[in-house]
Amino acid sequence: MPEDEPPAALPVRGPFTAENAAAYFRRALRLRCPVCGEHPIFAPLRGVRSLGQWLTPLDGCPRCRYRYEREPGYFLLATWAFNYVAVGGAALLAWFLLATFTAIPLVPMLFLLLVPMPLASLLFARHAKAFWLAFDHFVDPKRKKSPRPPGSRTRA
Repeated sequence: MPEDEPPAALPVRGPFTAENAAAYFRRALRLRCPVCGEHPIFAPLRGVRSLGQWLTPLDGCPRCRYRYEREPGYFLLATWAFNYVAVGGAALLAWFLLATFTAIPLVPMLFLLLVPMPLASLLFARHAKAFWLAFDHFVDPKRKKSPRPPGSRTRA
């Protein structure tokens, strides 16, 4: 290739497009499978009987067979990256707005902001895990291998 030619452009369509990212995160907002968007990631709200059921995703999508939890501890970063940052960031934004536009003393303001944070964290935990799945699928999509034709063998 001569030096005065520009390098070949990257393909416009592919896994790292804004359209794919938007689709994955829309599915995460609806708590749906990031791959197909058809089946839920968590048990329905009316079927939740414990905190463990609230926080634990289902095994995977029955339609596209995408596993939600790849390994133990898979959602640990989701808890930190999405849940705590989102809840803490919302509390900091609320503190900034309250401190700027109201005359509430510091101790009542801290009480007003810190008391609801654990509940907000629990309520947002499902979405944090769904956003993590969407982000992970966007960055590192796990594609299924195409099935082998019947009767074919693998060579050793």
